[in-house]
Amino acid sequence: MKALVLSGGAGTRLRPITHTSAKQLVPVANKPVLFYGLESIAAAGIRDVGIIVAPDTADEIRAAVGDGTRFGLVVTYIPQHAPLGLAHAVLIAREFLGDDDFVMYLGDNFIVGGITDLVEEFRATRPAASILLTKVPDPRAFGVAELDVDGRVARLEEKPGNPRSDLALVGVYLFTPAVHEAVRSIEPSARGELEITDALQWLIDDRRPVTSTVVSGYWKDTGNVADMLEVNRSVLELLTPRNEGTVDAATEIIGRVRIGGGATVRGSRIVGPVIIGAGTVVENSYIGPSTSIAEDCRVTDSEIEYSIVLSGSSLHGVGRVEASLIGRNVQITPAPPIPAAHRLVLGDHSKVQISA
Repeated sequence: MKALVLSGGAGTRLRPITHTSAKQLVPVANKPVLFYGLESIAAAGIRDVGIIVAPDTADEIRAAVGDGTRFGLVVTYIPQHAPLGLAHAVLIAREFLGDDDFVMYLGDNFIVGGITDLVEEFRATRPAASILLTKVPDPRAFGVAELDVDGRVARLEEKPGNPRSDLALVGVYLFTPAVHEAVRSIEPSARGELEITDALQWLIDDRRPVTSTVVSGYWKDTGNVADMLEVNRSVLELLTPRNEGTVDAATEIIGRVRIGGGATVRGSRIVGPVIIGAGTVVENSYIGPSTSIAEDCRVTDSEIEYSIVLSGSSLHGVGRVEASLIGRNVQITPAPPIPAAHRLVLGDHSKVQISA
């Protein structure tokens, strides 16, 4: 069995972070989202992985992942010149996939607990395809599945205006080679993409077995800031405390806190779960729960909570920051003082009251 990991896409909902970085490499608990998926694939016993890359971010993905050795994988990179749909990704990966079964994994998705059980079940039963579903409050932003009275997949639709159910497709799909005929047989959708939902519907209409599993664990599409912060929180809840840095006696550490090598914490209060990267300096500050601070950052005379700070950034003298995603090499400081004054243009015989 092989894996096809999708790491293209512009990441428009995470701009401006993704103007300079691939969305799959934005870190959760100081580790790129993409790495969690690759680790799950390796844990499921899969070794051959094809990674779909876009022109703008291909070099960055290659530099981060390399040949896959660090994950116990053998990685092949497959260029996609434009984001033309998930089914298009399967189409251009045909040579790599051959006649093997495969799991398709969206590189910006996050599933707590991994995919090992799902892969083992698929290997045992081998339907034409197997999909993961989860209930969402607004299905219009997702591919949506409709089940029949017996719980079988009856219909799939991509981002419907009037969803027939609240069951959204999670970004992990399992396929036998039957899907190759399906992706060759469908036409681009109204938005110009080859939709994987249309390929799955083709399999259903051709009476090929398509099974589904409702995800019982935690799943998030990390395509926007709110979801990134929530995934970061959930990962930090499982954090193993460790201190590889230097913490002075004036610092108070409460709960699960991990401090990287070469990091320094002085005169501060850290309330976990918190992760502080290597080489970072925290001084006279408060770091609150669900916060990830990457390597080589500096936080002085500031407060921050429920946030992600990327490498090389600094906060100095800012009262409080929360629910924020701060990019690389950012500097946050107080605004310069502005004299309090009123500028007036008043007509004749005006009456104005100004607070002292």
